[in-house]
Amino acid sequence: MELLRFSAFWCGTILFASLLLEGAGANIMKLKRLCKFCDEKATTCTGKGSCKVGCEITSICPSDEDVCVSIWRKKDDNITFDTVCHNPSQKLYGLVLEDYNNSKCEMKERKGMGSEFFICSCTEDECNEHIFFSSNSQVVAVILVSLVPLLVMAVVVITSFYCYRVYRQRQASSKRRLDFSEGGAIMIDDEGSDSSSTHANNLNHNTELLPIELDVLVGKGRFAEVYKAKLKQGSSVSEEQGFETVAVKIFRYEEYASWKNEKEIFSDADLRHENVLHFLTAEERKVQRQYWLITAYQPRGNLQEYLIHHIFSWHDLWLLGSSLAQGVAHLHSDHTTCGRYKVPIAHRDIKSSNILVKSDLTCCLCDFGLALRLDNTLSVDELANSGQVGTARYMAPEVLESRINLENIESFKQADVYSMALVLWEIISRCNAVGEVKEYVPPFGNLREHPCVESMKDSVLRDRGRPEIPDSWLIHSGIQMVCASIEDCWDHDPEARLTAQCVAERFNDVEYLDKLSDRSDSEEKIPEEIILVDEK
Repeated sequence: MELLRFSAFWCGTILFASLLLEGAGANIMKLKRLCKFCDEKATTCTGKGSCKVGCEITSICPSDEDVCVSIWRKKDDNITFDTVCHNPSQKLYGLVLEDYNNSKCEMKERKGMGSEFFICSCTEDECNEHIFFSSNSQVVAVILVSLVPLLVMAVVVITSFYCYRVYRQRQASSKRRLDFSEGGAIMIDDEGSDSSSTHANNLNHNTELLPIELDVLVGKGRFAEVYKAKLKQGSSVSEEQGFETVAVKIFRYEEYASWKNEKEIFSDADLRHENVLHFLTAEERKVQRQYWLITAYQPRGNLQEYLIHHIFSWHDLWLLGSSLAQGVAHLHSDHTTCGRYKVPIAHRDIKSSNILVKSDLTCCLCDFGLALRLDNTLSVDELANSGQVGTARYMAPEVLESRINLENIESFKQADVYSMALVLWEIISRCNAVGEVKEYVPPFGNLREHPCVESMKDSVLRDRGRPEIPDSWLIHSGIQMVCASIEDCWDHDPEARLTAQCVAERFNDVEYLDKLSDRSDSEEKIPEEIILVDEK
């Protein structure tokens, strides 16, 4: 009996030890996340129900944070799958991964990708092999049923809030003792605006001037001066006062035409864009015999000043250049981002001093005093009367020669693209990714500070000159692609130039190629022997 107990004890001990060893071995052999990892691969999956991607390669993800991703695309009759590992904290194809903490890869459609585009992500090993498409009709039905009560509540709340606001405004009006002038103002609401607009909306009722205190002069141009200013937040002097910083562009009374043109450009709600200066209001200050434009204030100042005092990295170059292209593309587009028709606008004075640098190191366009709304109803005579405008250093060859094609409104966009190319050249000249960075010089820096039209004709028309692109700039693959775009944009033939939208897309392609390069350097394929052992 004792012998049996002794045998049982040692058998259990040996079994327990073997389990511990097996668990330790499992931890030692434990790999990072495994995902299917194939380049674009043709498929017969129709984008409905569930499908298998048919990828035969399994990869060890390079980062512990990586998740598995599958992408289904259909362009014309070409249908493909793309399977990768990707860190969800970073964008993929400009998109943020959502719902990646799932065991299943559930496809969601993303619009605006140039084709039918579905993407899914998940956290289980090889979970991007088997993907699932949800039924759009069911999703829409569920959303509608869920939103009806919320919509009803929202209408009630908004109506109540509106009545309350009207009541408070009438009360505040009855208490005011300030003598405001009769100058009207124009306000534009913007959901994505800078915070400065909040109090402006509260204060300005189209009958009063905003309570603004000018601070310091920050810029001066041909038609106006720009001041940093403080906007009082209170709606009456009896209320506690606070301040927000805004920019005030002040036109003299004789510059009414420039103020009126810029005000009308800014007053178009479709102009609103993150890469266009945010507009608050326009005012006629009769007492001072001045016209004011009030906008958001950007403390980094204009791009030219920023380039003079800063040297920056390739990433910062990409931020500045891509945002500039996106801003110009928005001006030139005949549709808003949500697809609604808008009137295209030609800036006609694009230069580094007419571009502001925002706090996130992106650009926004400003100074629309010479801008032209490219309305299809404009006659050739009306376009001709707009004259030869802009800054000589940045004028396109056809503008210098006064031979712009007035029969085609695209000609005005092509002139803007030429000017944009010169600004992109300026930005690259201050990037440390090109090697030694010299002191800032403007385009055609060999000419005097403010060259006249005739001097520019000699350089641009007679000599076909352009700013130099040194060989050292072409060593960096990203900058090489930007330089190629610049050369396409300042082509002597306006018809041969790229559009601003094309330049913006090329910048996005550069970002994607950089990510691919980073991924290819770090990716690690599983040896076949390890796969076989793991499957056993």
